[in-house]
This record gives sequence, C-alpha cells and structure tokens, in this order.
Amino acid sequence: MKTEKELNQSILELTMKIRNESPELLKYLAELPVTIPDFSNPEINCAILADYYDSLKNIIKKYTKNCP
Repeated sequence: MKTEKELNQSILELTMKIRNESPELLKYLAELPVTIPDFSNPEINCAILADYYDSLKNIIKKYTKNCP
C-alpha cells in the first residue's frame, strides 16, 4: 500500500490531469462524498485517500468510456 504522501501526490497528479485534459469533469470532484465529510475534523488516513484516488480514476474511466 502507498504511503499517505504517495497517495496525496497521486491524487494531485490525477486532479491536475482532469483539470488540464477534461475540465468539464471538475464539477463532479466537488460532489464526491469523500470530499464532503458529515462531521467536523474528519480523520484522513491512507484508506480514505486510496478510496478517493480510486473514485477519481473511476470518473476518468467512465468519462473516457462514454466519449467517442
């Protein structure tokens, strides 16, 4: 499993890829449940970051699959 630092770097790279190559997907990033905690001071750990990274990958995968 990746470290927290590695996951943060991967998330940053994927977010920048979305921003540069598919800016129309940015609106979905704000809607991800992971980014909207339901309590104050949520704990951020490797598992949560990995889930968020996977959700970003899924957005790109679904988008590219549906694009001609």
